[in-house]
Amino acid sequence: MLGKADLLDAIAPFNRGILASPTDRQAIQAAVSRLEDRNPTPQPLAATDLLEGDWRLLYTTSQELLGIDRVPLANLGQIYQCIRTANQRIYNLAEVKGPPLLSGLVSVSARFEPVSDRRVNVAFERGVLGLQSVLDYRSPSQFIQKLEAASKLPLWQGIDFTINRERQQGWLEVTYLDKDIRIGRGNEGNIFVLRKV
Repeated sequence: MLGKADLLDAIAPFNRGILASPTDRQAIQAAVSRLEDRNPTPQPLAATDLLEGDWRLLYTTSQELLGIDRVPLANLGQIYQCIRTANQRIYNLAEVKGPPLLSGLVSVSARFEPVSDRRVNVAFERGVLGLQSVLDYRSPSQFIQKLEAASKLPLWQGIDFTINRERQQGWLEVTYLDKDIRIGRGNEGNIFVLRKV
């Protein structure tokens, strides 16, 4: 699909948005809008076979996510959003590259509730911070299995904390979905372009 190739070409040089200037962001926004107009899945929340799985972030306008790259002695690695439709959960994982054996992981999990064919309300519930080596992190799906198996990780593995759901809520709308690309827009006006892994 021409629109999809155009968008992927447009975002490729900008390291998920970290290197994008305001002019670049405007051009990417236009490419996103063109692709959203061609959404092959008008009811994305009903297409659980497409929605389900682990998605790697290709581009975002979220300064909160991109700001992780400003941590001293660390670089932002891959960012994933993992959707588990059966139990209505979303897991966001950010890999943080650091000096040897000091690479970290930032993870937040949320419960979602569909409110339309395209939009879910999201309530964040749990956060985990720690070193990848101590957390025995190997992949997003392996780590999510670990989180689902334990209501709280031992203190020696990392910081596992409860997030106040009342203060950390929002919504996410799926505006484009096919077998390998998903575009979402959040309640703070941010755009997210992801590829299924």
